[in-house]
Amino acid sequence: MNPDADQLWRAPRWALAALLALLGMLGPFSIDTYIPAFAGIAKALDATPVQMQQTLSAYLFGFAFMNLFHGALADSFGRRPVVLWGIAVFTVASAGCALSQNVGQLVLFRALQGLSTGAGIVVSRAVIRDMFPPAQAQQVMSQVTIYFGVAPAIAPIIGGWLFVHAGWHSIFWFLTGVGIALWVANFKLLPETLHVDQRQPFNVRNLMQGYWQLGSSPRFLLLALASGVPFNGMFLYVLCAPAFLGDHLGLEPTQFFWFFLLTIAGIMGGAWASGRLAGKIAPKTQIRHGFLIMLLVSLVNVAANYAFIPSVTWALIPIAIFAFGWALMVPVVTLLVLDLYPERRGMASSLQAVIGSTANGLVAGAVAPLVMHSTRAIALTSLLMMSVGLIAWLFLHKRWPETGRAVTAAG
Repeated sequence: MNPDADQLWRAPRWALAALLALLGMLGPFSIDTYIPAFAGIAKALDATPVQMQQTLSAYLFGFAFMNLFHGALADSFGRRPVVLWGIAVFTVASAGCALSQNVGQLVLFRALQGLSTGAGIVVSRAVIRDMFPPAQAQQVMSQVTIYFGVAPAIAPIIGGWLFVHAGWHSIFWFLTGVGIALWVANFKLLPETLHVDQRQPFNVRNLMQGYWQLGSSPRFLLLALASGVPFNGMFLYVLCAPAFLGDHLGLEPTQFFWFFLLTIAGIMGGAWASGRLAGKIAPKTQIRHGFLIMLLVSLVNVAANYAFIPSVTWALIPIAIFAFGWALMVPVVTLLVLDLYPERRGMASSLQAVIGSTANGLVAGAVAPLVMHSTRAIALTSLLMMSVGLIAWLFLHKRWPETGRAVTAAG
């Protein structure tokens, strides 16, 4: 934690959470705003469904790759420069997407978007831990998750409206405008939270030592798996939304927003509960509650899909409850990851994001196309994604039972 934290931000704590959440919202906005225009973009650019899927996979793999470096750069040069450069590149890439004349150009600029958006997500986590002690950091992380949860709910609505009224190019011009506004806001408001005495030397030897320290740590890897992979239990449904909502549940595109609203309501509810529990129960207990909710609802979801014909009257509810359980536990696990190696919080946040986003990319590029034909297959795969994180947590808990045991009072 920065010893001068009290002097760096004098505004209310929620205001910093809102600023950091806006940084994190770049990622879901970059994905969810253009999903409603998939078919229209494909028609306009004469692209196949596989090529359109590559525009998503290119973004996700670009995001995963560059996350290896965002945190390391932030540990050496400070949080603020990395954020500002990341937003600047995202803005240019968004304009490039809007100007693309063929699907190859769109894939290229989508990859560039992915390379840049991770800066805000990765660095914002490190900023929170720079500024606040553990229990307060959990409260702020939960507030960020609440604000962050708004993005996937409103992004497809905005994207669909822009596509219908102004064409698919307008979606990426909108993202360009978002990038400009965010750059100005962070240039004026975001403080440099990494204390000069805590900066890491920027050289190959030190970077390799850091990567080896974290990458060879079973404890770190298990925590990163526990926090990053279960997200795909609900992200899979987002990726399969056109088939799941349109083909299987018979919803019109204008009705897709109900799925996003229910899912985000679950995320916001879980994040709110996580913040309320900060400093009141042990982190490990809160994590256990989150995983238990996800496990039970996943099993019920699989059973229901085998027992009944999928119907909109019940099929969306398990996803929302799953989202609640995920948001209840993920702020706590994220902070445990950051506190394993306090001197390398930026790099830890980076590698945590790499593991999560690589899983996202694999699910988007390989898994979702294989299972979207069947609601049973989707439900089983969702359970599998959650189980990877659960097994990682159970193994970690058995090997290092002291992890997450301490309760620190909230401020």
